[in-house]
Amino acid sequence: MVALIPFLLTALIYSLVAIDFWRSVKTSDPASRRKLHSRVLAIGLLLHAGLLYNAMFTEGLNLSFDNALSAIAWLTVLIYWVNNLRYPLQSLQAFVLPPAAFFVLLQYGMHENHVLPYLGNPLFMTHLVIAILAYSLFTFAALHAGLMAFAERKLHQKSSLSRLPEFPPIIVMEKLLFRVIALGFFLLTLTLLSGALFSEQIFGQALKFNHKNLFAIISWLVYGGLLLGRQAYGWRGKTAIRWTLSGFVILLLAYAGTKFVLEVLLNR
Repeated sequence: MVALIPFLLTALIYSLVAIDFWRSVKTSDPASRRKLHSRVLAIGLLLHAGLLYNAMFTEGLNLSFDNALSAIAWLTVLIYWVNNLRYPLQSLQAFVLPPAAFFVLLQYGMHENHVLPYLGNPLFMTHLVIAILAYSLFTFAALHAGLMAFAERKLHQKSSLSRLPEFPPIIVMEKLLFRVIALGFFLLTLTLLSGALFSEQIFGQALKFNHKNLFAIISWLVYGGLLLGRQAYGWRGKTAIRWTLSGFVILLLAYAGTKFVLEVLLNR
């Protein structure tokens, strides 16, 4: 029971910050509470980081399905927190924190073990770190694309169930989206290349044909096509949102989907 306390505390911090944000939207200027939210969220991030370290690095490297989701959630919240120091993205917080709180509790509830081999291989560790960073950037991009969809809906005065204040101009949101996607695409490219090199080194085959590699390559083509369309044809708005979300769903099938099938459904 004692072991549950830090998980509950972290999830509670994430949840309370999100709840207070929505409450402040209805009662006062949410900007007045921005510093308080940032400080409290920093505590939650530190606690979450400690939980991840204990769960993932106590005995080798445990990258189970629940740990992977929790790590991605932590990095996504961290990316949001850092970007919020420059851009007024408090609204995104309402979407990021509740899932992060859920994944923290899921990490405690599932507590699966999936210790990875080849931890002494520098190429494998490089590949793993780059892959997690790329995945987290695209998670952030997908959430931001969802926020842009709400912003455009509000801009065109369509009814919305949520009030999302303090939107920066759409063009600013688009610039941030494409910066994140460009960095994520670069890291995803390195992920595919380092994965191919590692596979060649260990298995004597640069590219194994499986669902993970297939979906990863398709998502790489989708994001590459989006960046090319942006550069050549000025794609923006709904087109950018659709391509961003499509690429993320495909990437989700490549990584989280594969781990879910193998570890949860097939129990491997």
